[in-house]
Amino acid sequence: MARHHYRCPLRWADMDAFGHVNNVVFLRYLEEARIDFMFRLAPGEGSESFTGGSVVARHEIDYKLPLVHRHEPVLIESWVTRIGAASLTIRYEVKDEATEDAPETVYVRAETVVVPYNLAAGRPRRITAEERHFLEEYLDEPATGSATGSATEPATGSETGTGREGPLAA
Repeated sequence: MARHHYRCPLRWADMDAFGHVNNVVFLRYLEEARIDFMFRLAPGEGSESFTGGSVVARHEIDYKLPLVHRHEPVLIESWVTRIGAASLTIRYEVKDEATEDAPETVYVRAETVVVPYNLAAGRPRRITAEERHFLEEYLDEPATGSATGSATEPATGSETGTGREGPLAA
């Protein structure tokens, strides 16, 4: 299984009054990574895939550690955990890779359900064969337990569109 890698720059304005990246900003980071991933298929290839529109049906985010501003970008790894007839699930890790001096640091684990959308008709559409073929290269089985972690892994907070926030998400 392949993973899509996106290096996301941190902006000074991403920080909140508590000195770390605001929880809402992580949704922007995930969007940047998702768009970069999904549009790898279409531009320059003559493909219409994913260019007709898509909508986010659901986000789930587990905030693991605070992320503070710095000049180095953060790595966002993306992969697919489910491909349905008219939706797909993308999983992400926002992290720093392991180095000789430090272990891997995961700031956020997240998942997004995306629905391809026909903007002209104003309704969801099915995933095309070309899109499915592209997505299958990044397909991995979902973890057991919660949507963004294992059954034994404690979450430090999550946001599922309900307005609830975790302790590290100011």
